[in-house]
Amino acid sequence: MQVTYNSKTDLLYIRLDDRKQKIMNRRLSDDVVLDIGRNDRIVGIEILDASKHLNLETLLPVKYAFSPAVA
Repeated sequence: MQVTYNSKTDLLYIRLDDRKQKIMNRRLSDDVVLDIGRNDRIVGIEILDASKHLNLETLLPVKYAFSPAVA
Protein backbone atom coordinates (compact mmCIF):
# COMPACT_ATOMS: atom_id res chain seq x y z
CA MET A 1 0.00 0.00 0.00
CA GLN A 2 1.22 3.48 -0.82
CA VAL A 3 -0.26 6.81 0.25
CA THR A 4 0.74 10.02 -1.54
CA TYR A 5 -0.41 13.60 -1.22
CA ASN A 6 0.12 16.35 -3.79
CA SER A 7 -0.21 19.74 -2.10
CA LYS A 8 -0.33 21.61 -5.43
CA THR A 9 -3.40 19.72 -6.63
CA ASP A 10 -4.71 18.88 -3.10
CA LEU A 11 -5.03 15.23 -4.15
CA LEU A 12 -4.63 12.33 -1.75
CA TYR A 13 -4.07 8.98 -3.45
CA ILE A 14 -4.15 5.60 -1.73
CA ARG A 15 -2.70 2.83 -3.89
CA LEU A 16 -3.77 -0.59 -2.65
CA ASP A 17 -2.31 -2.80 -5.40
CA ASP A 18 1.04 -1.99 -7.03
CA ARG A 19 0.72 -4.48 -9.89
CA LYS A 20 0.56 -3.02 -13.40
CA GLN A 21 -2.92 -3.49 -14.83
CA LYS A 22 -5.61 -1.74 -16.76
CA ILE A 23 -7.53 0.66 -14.56
CA MET A 24 -11.07 1.96 -14.91
CA ASN A 25 -12.19 5.00 -12.92
CA ARG A 26 -15.47 4.95 -11.04
CA ARG A 27 -16.55 8.28 -9.57
CA LEU A 28 -18.33 7.87 -6.24
CA SER A 29 -18.88 11.59 -5.66
CA ASP A 30 -17.54 14.92 -6.86
CA ASP A 31 -14.44 14.38 -4.72
CA VAL A 32 -13.87 10.60 -4.57
CA VAL A 33 -12.78 8.39 -7.46
CA LEU A 34 -12.08 4.66 -7.25
CA ASP A 35 -9.55 3.02 -9.56
CA ILE A 36 -10.91 -0.41 -10.43
CA GLY A 37 -8.60 -3.15 -11.73
CA ARG A 38 -8.80 -6.86 -12.49
CA ASN A 39 -11.78 -8.77 -11.17
CA ASP A 40 -13.49 -5.47 -10.22
CA ARG A 41 -11.10 -4.99 -7.30
CA ILE A 42 -10.30 -1.54 -5.94
CA VAL A 43 -6.72 -0.70 -6.87
CA GLY A 44 -6.65 2.91 -5.69
CA ILE A 45 -8.67 5.68 -4.11
CA GLU A 46 -8.36 9.32 -5.18
CA ILE A 47 -9.63 12.03 -2.85
CA LEU A 48 -9.87 15.39 -4.59
CA ASP A 49 -9.76 18.58 -2.50
CA ALA A 50 -8.42 16.36 0.27
CA SER A 51 -7.69 19.20 2.70
CA LYS A 52 -11.40 20.09 2.69
CA HIS A 53 -12.40 16.56 3.75
CA LEU A 54 -9.53 15.37 5.92
CA ASN A 55 -7.34 16.74 8.66
CA LEU A 56 -4.08 16.20 6.80
CA GLU A 57 -1.96 17.33 9.77
CA THR A 58 -3.06 14.28 11.76
CA LEU A 59 -3.16 11.94 8.75
CA LEU A 60 0.26 12.66 7.26
CA PRO A 61 2.77 11.15 7.41
CA VAL A 62 0.83 7.93 7.22
CA LYS A 63 1.91 5.00 9.34
CA TYR A 64 0.54 1.58 8.57
CA ALA A 65 1.29 -2.06 9.18
CA PHE A 66 0.35 -5.24 7.43
CA SER A 67 -0.99 -8.27 9.24
CA PRO A 68 0.59 -11.58 8.28
CA ALA A 69 -1.45 -13.51 5.75
CA VAL A 70 -3.61 -16.27 7.15
CA ALA A 71 -3.16 -19.57 5.31
